[in-house]
Amino acid sequence: MQFLTAPVALIGRVFLAYIFLVEGVGKIAHYSDVAAYMQTGGVSSSLLPLVILTELGGGLLVLTGFWARWAAIGMAGFCVITALLFHNDGADVGQTINFQKNFAMAGGFLLLAAFGPGAWSLDEWLARRR
Repeated sequence: MQFLTAPVALIGRVFLAYIFLVEGVGKIAHYSDVAAYMQTGGVSSSLLPLVILTELGGGLLVLTGFWARWAAIGMAGFCVITALLFHNDGADVGQTINFQKNFAMAGGFLLLAAFGPGAWSLDEWLARRR
């Protein structure tokens, strides 16, 4: 199974990054709606540019495997904070599912931080060049 490690790690990074890249672009496209939603959650809409940067920047770092371990730690924290701020309404089944999804993604990011991005990543390519 060792021959599958590099491609499976790449596919895992693609899957983890996908939602953040899509959501980051979506937040740009629907900026005012997202800003209003953040305010209903008690979060200042002035943080929206940082959220977009986190989603797009973190998503791209994870996707490419560049600074992947650090990006994964940051994205795990982002997932937990998002779950606690926006998806903690236990009475709403949809929010409960989103809460659980965010913690599952945080777990995936922590595994990426622990085990690295794999051989098919910019981190590994740069390490081989040194």
